[in-house]
Amino acid sequence: MELTDYLTLGASGLRVSPLALGTMTFGTDWGWGADEGEARRIFDLYVERGGNFVDTANFYTGGSSEALLGRFAAGRRDRLVLATKYSLNLHPGDPNGGGNHRKSLVRAVEESLKRLGTDYIDLLYLHIWDGTTPVEEVMRGFDDLVRAGKLLYAGISDTPAWQVARMQTLAELRGWTPLVALQVEYSLVQRTVERDLVPMAEALGLGVTAWSPLGMGVLAGKYDRAALAQGDAQSLTVRGTRQQVALTHDMLSERNLDIADEVKALAQALGRSPAQVALAWLLQRPGRGAIPIVGARTLAQFEDNLGALTLRLGEEELRRLDAASAVPLGFPHDFIRLPVPRNNIFGGTRVRTGAAA
Repeated sequence: MELTDYLTLGASGLRVSPLALGTMTFGTDWGWGADEGEARRIFDLYVERGGNFVDTANFYTGGSSEALLGRFAAGRRDRLVLATKYSLNLHPGDPNGGGNHRKSLVRAVEESLKRLGTDYIDLLYLHIWDGTTPVEEVMRGFDDLVRAGKLLYAGISDTPAWQVARMQTLAELRGWTPLVALQVEYSLVQRTVERDLVPMAEALGLGVTAWSPLGMGVLAGKYDRAALAQGDAQSLTVRGTRQQVALTHDMLSERNLDIADEVKALAQALGRSPAQVALAWLLQRPGRGAIPIVGARTLAQFEDNLGALTLRLGEEELRRLDAASAVPLGFPHDFIRLPVPRNNIFGGTRVRTGAAA
């Protein structure tokens, strides 16, 4: 696989690379990112190899990520698919400075357009569900901005599956702009999205993009068990060290480090890096799979991550990783699969679904 093996995003006709460039590391404002020179080298390498799918957010490094991306994209903007997000508050003390509502949406889009130096956004995600905004307001707001030419596509991130399903169904019923992408945390150390979010996306025409595909560095072998006792896991900011961020996101646990040990052992056997093995697993998920969003602090890290595109894991290797990282699906999924319910449903006969049209 290469960055030029483009695929369509969800049920849309938009063509994107199978691995996206994540730019939350663009800018040093939070104390752990890449400076402008290193960020440009990472961006240039991605684009030179044919990559076209770039992910950012208005909140990343306080707006610096979008501003840097705007400068880097100058002269080649139209060949890129720029995805950004709104919802997080860049205006402390202002209750309308963030959230999912129309005022926040319009304000965020106008500010993002200025920082990105463009007159349209290819893909805008709702960044995280706020629990207060009516879904009709969100979907009509997206539709209005698409009709105005400021957005081309809409997506959603970090939202319960039942809310996303409501929104997609509402858009279909009203003839509004549908969602084409679902961004979720997805990796070997975060597979609970396979319970409802990923199957929902497959059924409703949303392409899955995966943030933190390396578990905030855990799957790259960055941490050992000594890290478990370090730092304040209750911090409320994204500033500080990457280890501190991993702690606040509950990434550093005995279970996750056990999974990372399995990844490391397999990587050694294959002569690859742990990061490449973890990303290759995600690239080979069943169905339409997931698009990893890969960010890096250095060019060397990013080059190593791109090596995952050339790694094809065998069935036994995939089973080994699946077993090490498995999570229970919970009710009703596990119940439906039990022998007695299956027999009660089908009466002892064998039934399979027909091929998709």
